[in-house]
Amino acid sequence: MAVYKAPLQEIRFLLEEVLDYPGQVASLDAYKDFDLETAMAIFTETSKFCTNEMLPLNASADLEGLKYDPEKKTVTTPKGFKELYKKFNAQGIVGISQPVEFGGQGAPAVIGAVLNEFQVSCNQSFAMCPGLSQGAMHAIHSHASEALKQQYMPKLVTGEWSGTMCLTEPQCGTDLGLSTTKAEVHGDHWKLTGTKIWISFGEHDLSENIIHLVLARLPDAPAGIKGISLFIVPKFLLDGSRNPVFCGGLEHKMGIHASPTCVINFEGAEGWLVGLPHKGMQAMFTFMNGARLEVGLQGLGMGEVAYQNALVFAKERRQSRSLNPAKRDTSAGADLILVHPDVRRMLLNCKASTEGMRALAYWTAQQLDLSFHHPDPAVKADAADMVALMTPVVKSYLTERGFENISDCLQVLGGSGYTRDWGIEQFLRDSRIAMIYEGTNHIQALDLVGRKLPVDNGRMYRSFGSKVGRFLKQNREDAALQEFTEPLAKTLELLNGITMEVAMKGMTDPEEVGAVASNYLNLFALTAIAWMWCLAARASVGKDDAFHRAKLKTARYFLSNVLPETRALVAFIKAGKAPMMAFEADEF
Repeated sequence: MAVYKAPLQEIRFLLEEVLDYPGQVASLDAYKDFDLETAMAIFTETSKFCTNEMLPLNASADLEGLKYDPEKKTVTTPKGFKELYKKFNAQGIVGISQPVEFGGQGAPAVIGAVLNEFQVSCNQSFAMCPGLSQGAMHAIHSHASEALKQQYMPKLVTGEWSGTMCLTEPQCGTDLGLSTTKAEVHGDHWKLTGTKIWISFGEHDLSENIIHLVLARLPDAPAGIKGISLFIVPKFLLDGSRNPVFCGGLEHKMGIHASPTCVINFEGAEGWLVGLPHKGMQAMFTFMNGARLEVGLQGLGMGEVAYQNALVFAKERRQSRSLNPAKRDTSAGADLILVHPDVRRMLLNCKASTEGMRALAYWTAQQLDLSFHHPDPAVKADAADMVALMTPVVKSYLTERGFENISDCLQVLGGSGYTRDWGIEQFLRDSRIAMIYEGTNHIQALDLVGRKLPVDNGRMYRSFGSKVGRFLKQNREDAALQEFTEPLAKTLELLNGITMEVAMKGMTDPEEVGAVASNYLNLFALTAIAWMWCLAARASVGKDDAFHRAKLKTARYFLSNVLPETRALVAFIKAGKAPMMAFEADEF
């Protein structure tokens, strides 16, 4: 069975020394009950639950899979999941960041982010169910009427009910403007007819009720994306009667075998409008953007657990001799593989990128908290900009790099990694979907370059650049930091120039944006993570203990062995669309 130990020391370092979580809590009245010690106590207890209760079921549930009954149209989850779900709800995890008025604890979003990381590290398939419920609650609380909030929020907060998001149809995935599910008025509510596919936890036996958030068209809806409305469609109505919304089958997937991915048929199912008619995408994007941040944490969390298992293996497995005679263990017939430079390269790539990505994800969650509760409207608005800017970056880069890291960890184990014994092959399969759902990673890149960067002539980007620039200016004279700040300064200068080039080309030729967007997003992400590492270095300089010494070494490794990837990305971006668009269809 795979092993996992929550990185609690690393998390405390980030919150206390890098992100100044204590100072943030002190300035926001809404979070006064969640000081650092309280947060760490929550993390400690929840991590124990995830490790002791969720992790042991991860491999067995993957092997057992799900059972679909075509006559009853029901889904049975693997052995132990129902009991785990009850225990999970008793922990109060699902509603910890939800509003107190509906039974939640009102915790900061950054606390929720940390807890989500633990869950996906231990059992990604199971974690998707409460994760979807959190997204549903966010959308309902932000856009539904007060009556609907009162009817649905309390039991979603407790986990008695669970939530889904129903977007995709057989003929439309990314292009939701092609959606044909229809909603017809029926007294004070609506009746929905249509089919949705790839609906995670669309049917299961864990919760008492399933609350679907469904995109559909009203009879007078305009064509395209502007004609979509959002509805709450429960599996069971409030009077306990069965609503005609049924599972038509399960998808057979590469990974997350214990997470039911369903075909859902709405056969005149009763639904209630969320928000305004024809404005459903606005409400659904509230759900989706929160989900995108959570999906980024999936890449992070599974990369972390893969790294931990690869490291255990590397410290136990003996193969060949060290290239340095002085490091050879003469008491054994071979040396531990951790002495080999290439094994260290793979492990350190994973360690350095994972720790940097964690900092960026938590910083983004912290901006979300500021956007909700900071008393200064200007600070709130700027924080909201940072969340909008970073959401596609966190979703795309963390899932892509996380998958790459898991692959490297599998490689560390050699043939053992390709077997079930160490669990990494499951992490690889389970993590692959994260680059696809909630908007494929290229869609995230187009969102960053085509939507976020142009806002108000680059307002969001200028704010990000000014934050990094201010840090560099403040620490320019610190000799102990120069080895860290100089690479960051050069990378920021590079990013500024490329951003201007991409913006100018995009104004005259949108295909140029499409050709370079994914590479641009990765360039942006590496710059942001380099900033996070410089913040970590500043917090570690001058502290002569093992943890902070290792932190400085890891910062050096990232800046010297990972950040140079930016040079290749710049070359790809400068190449533009010409080499790829030169081909005729029959030349592929």
